[in-house]
Amino acid sequence: MQPTDFSKSLTDFLTRYLPGERGASKHTTASYRDTFILLLTFLKERKDISAEKLTLRQISKEIVAEFLHWLEEERRCCAATRNVRLAALHSFFKYLQYRSPENLTEWQRILSIPVKRTEKPTIGYLSVEGIRLLLELPDQSTRNGRRDLALLLLMYDSGARVQEIIDLTPSMVRLDSPCTVKLIGKGNKARIVPLLEQQVKFLRIYMAERKLLEPHANMYPLFSNSRREKLTRAGVNYILAKYANQARTKEPSLIPEKISCHCVRHSKAMHLLQSGVNLVYIRDILGHSSVQVTEIYARTDSHQKREAIEKAYSDVSPKEIPSWLTNDDLLAWLKSFDR
Repeated sequence: MQPTDFSKSLTDFLTRYLPGERGASKHTTASYRDTFILLLTFLKERKDISAEKLTLRQISKEIVAEFLHWLEEERRCCAATRNVRLAALHSFFKYLQYRSPENLTEWQRILSIPVKRTEKPTIGYLSVEGIRLLLELPDQSTRNGRRDLALLLLMYDSGARVQEIIDLTPSMVRLDSPCTVKLIGKGNKARIVPLLEQQVKFLRIYMAERKLLEPHANMYPLFSNSRREKLTRAGVNYILAKYANQARTKEPSLIPEKISCHCVRHSKAMHLLQSGVNLVYIRDILGHSSVQVTEIYARTDSHQKREAIEKAYSDVSPKEIPSWLTNDDLLAWLKSFDR
């Protein structure tokens, strides 16, 4: 069976264009791949078009719109997930504009499908006291406890995403002054995040115990499980949830019911902002594409808003309060008003 133009284009898009020209990470490529698996499933179930026979001319704006509706109605996907799938399709059809320009009009019709508005969730973060309580709980007398403390400390101190922590190797950590960690973020973009000496001492103890300071261990996973395999997202979330539950038992007011690894990242950003660190530096530490993304923390920080308002406040209210506003006996006041 001869491959169709769709299969050729999709193969080139996923295996060459995304990783080669766009520099997309393997996680982005996997997400895009999943989108097309869902699209092919939809076409088979609803249109009786098999993947082997699908051609580019069979895909239209109407088909894509119906697919997005199917995601929400049949698969119960939220609007945010629907938008993620649409972003993958938009990327593919932008690529097709130059590979198959004979169908340019249809590709541009598909690109005109808008994303849906979604509710922007509030940023969840822990106070400094909450972070301190969380980091007091790992049992430093045990091997796993020392690993967990080093993991959580580095996650907070660097403001790293969970995948960035998982992908770390000993070669990416500099323990000599000035201490730094190299993080590989979205789009395989690398950034160097400074670490303070007092923060690194627990990491140094952990790495020495696991023999991760030896030259032969440079490319080993920095954080691993009992089988010496790289920790997974689920594994890191399990470690965080374990100590969050313990902390919530001690001080329920300091630990929210829902907490994630990204919540630790948000906490670092908010604490830097509240300490007066410029948004540009926070952007660089977090690895945001622009300072506009980082501004969400400034909009969230009600404490700084209140302080700014108080500094700019001028008292323009009347100095005297009419007596009737403080008079409980309004009828008596009214009777005496014309005297």
